[in-house]
Amino acid sequence: MSVELRGVSRRGLLTAGVSGLAGVAVGAPITAAAESNTEPDLRAPFGTDVVPFHGAHQAGIDTPAQAFATFAAFDLLPEVDQGGLIRLMRLWTGNAERLTQGRPALADTDPELARQPARLTITVGVGPGFLAAAGLDDAPSWLRPLPEFGVDRLEETWSGGDLAVQVCSDDPVAISHAMRMLSKDARTFAEVRWVQRGFRHASGSTPAGATPRNLMGQLDGTSNGTPGTPEFDAQVWIRDGPDWLIGGTSLVLRRIRIELEEWDLVSRLGKEETIGRRLTDGAPLTGDDEHDEPDFDAVNDIGFTVIPDWSHIRRARPDDPGQRIFRRSYNYDEGPAPDGHARTGMVFASFQADVDAQFVPIQRRLDELDLLNTYTTPIGSAVFAVLPGCEPGGWLGEALLG
Repeated sequence: MSVELRGVSRRGLLTAGVSGLAGVAVGAPITAAAESNTEPDLRAPFGTDVVPFHGAHQAGIDTPAQAFATFAAFDLLPEVDQGGLIRLMRLWTGNAERLTQGRPALADTDPELARQPARLTITVGVGPGFLAAAGLDDAPSWLRPLPEFGVDRLEETWSGGDLAVQVCSDDPVAISHAMRMLSKDARTFAEVRWVQRGFRHASGSTPAGATPRNLMGQLDGTSNGTPGTPEFDAQVWIRDGPDWLIGGTSLVLRRIRIELEEWDLVSRLGKEETIGRRLTDGAPLTGDDEHDEPDFDAVNDIGFTVIPDWSHIRRARPDDPGQRIFRRSYNYDEGPAPDGHARTGMVFASFQADVDAQFVPIQRRLDELDLLNTYTTPIGSAVFAVLPGCEPGGWLGEALLG
């Protein structure tokens, strides 16, 4: 006995699948599903959003942080000289401009992957080896490895480099494609030293401008300055120094392993006292709101300070406002180890005008007395001079190499 299927074409039968045919065979209506898709969604996806490439400063620093980031360092090949560096920087600049604006790179064999940049930014920094290859000797005094700290357990795998890029976007596909294009550009001039990938909350999963949480459950970055304010400009942008660096900044990148198995054993109160803030809303233990100013002199009923002297916010807070830094960090998670233990941490990115005057004093205080050191271990460290931005027709590093 046959069943007549009215209004269903041969193509429809081939594409509907078994479950679809089953629904038709028992008389299930098929018009409702079809009609529900007749009105296309004409809203532009956020993947088409772009961040301007040109300007006095490179994007990716005062840009609202994207959901994903990849940091990569390169070692220059021994034969690369100033002429080679000029060719590389001009090539990177041109392709960075194209990719961040949703256009394919030169000789891009997969141009479709470039069409949804999702606020893609590409930020370039140089290390001491870059200047040496260029035959220059006017590096800022802070452009060198950080001093040794007692908490450090640094691995060569995650440290150093002659040249670095930070690639950020709300779409990891855009980052992957951009990194591939940049790496192909660099093959003649350098080899990859390390790559570090990080993530934050997905775009739209938290309110715009909200402080993100790290994998310890803490709000991370509450005390950051506000881009565009005089305070931020003084903290981040270089105004004194070599001419080629005016308008640039410095990047300290620290890979920090988080001992989550140890952190899991700490009580909720212990976690809050370790940081000096409440877990629920990030407010200091002496305040009601995340952005309330901590009262480090307040004491409890038995005379102990409410925010312990060894808490992270007490040790990290400088008495001198000129020592503030701007952090733009990301989480990393390499999945559980074979024994099931977490392999997680933070790619800690700090931007400041002067590493020695701003970052180092803070890190020394943390090194001396910070209970958070019990649960975190720096395993990678690198310092780079982030070049100023460029105008249309110019290129990154032009004032240095041109």
